[in-house]
Amino acid sequence: PNLPLDDVPEGEDEHANVEQHSWGDPKRLNAPKDHADLGEALGMMDFETAAKMSGARFVLLSGKLARMERALASFMLDLQTLEHGYTECSPPFLVKDQALVGTGQLPKFSEDLFKTTADHWLIPTAEVPLTNIVRETIIEASYLPGRFTAHTPCFRSEAGSAGRDTKGMIRLHQFNKVELVSVVANEEEGLAELERMTTCAEAVLKRLDLPFRRMLLCTGDMGAGARKTYDLEVWLPSQNTYREISSCSYCGDFQARRMDARYRPEAGAKPEFVHTLNGSGL
Repeated sequence: PNLPLDDVPEGEDEHANVEQHSWGDPKRLNAPKDHADLGEALGMMDFETAAKMSGARFVLLSGKLARMERALASFMLDLQTLEHGYTECSPPFLVKDQALVGTGQLPKFSEDLFKTTADHWLIPTAEVPLTNIVRETIIEASYLPGRFTAHTPCFRSEAGSAGRDTKGMIRLHQFNKVELVSVVANEEEGLAELERMTTCAEAVLKRLDLPFRRMLLCTGDMGAGARKTYDLEVWLPSQNTYREISSCSYCGDFQARRMDARYRPEAGAKPEFVHTLNGSGL
């Protein structure tokens, strides 16, 4: 695993996470329906039909709800590209072992992934192909910061989540997500980029008028490849609590060393490892 930064709180789980700030007024409704009950009542969210084709933890969206999902993805991509300067990409959804080793999902988290018979893996997040754009390259300093975004399906086995969030769309084997990835030169730029990236993700929630809070994750709740992570948690009236909707992480040169991704500070200088970040946007 990576080494947490000094300002990351020590702790074993989410109870040691520290709230940084909140936005919006959480609405506490009288007996609110959750998204699954609403979607099924409207006839636009069908888990039963999806289960017939694919098994549990899949969903079939149709009609206006499918159109809304498409519209939300376009809105998020337009916001991140036109207003925040990210370059939109359409990457492969199948990657080789080395790509997942580079971003840190392999070898430790192989049980959380889907592998094909042709020795490719379905991506668990667009972080994998977007970060591997700089794999085995030496980048000129003028190229940095590099900022990429993509809207892709994500595939996860959810091997360690038996019995959790079995109802609805919170924990599916296949879901769509807009991802943000940044490549910078060093730790100082990386920490500034983490604040910028998290603000870019928060902008989506503000435009949608969704109350949220930003949490600084403790050492025991961070991903293995991160040095510092912010979670954005959105308020769910049906559960009367905040739930994680986005994570933004600074990884230092952890992924760059595994991918051999370097940059040249100036002409003729010795190449140095880049620093990488990733986050949901959203």
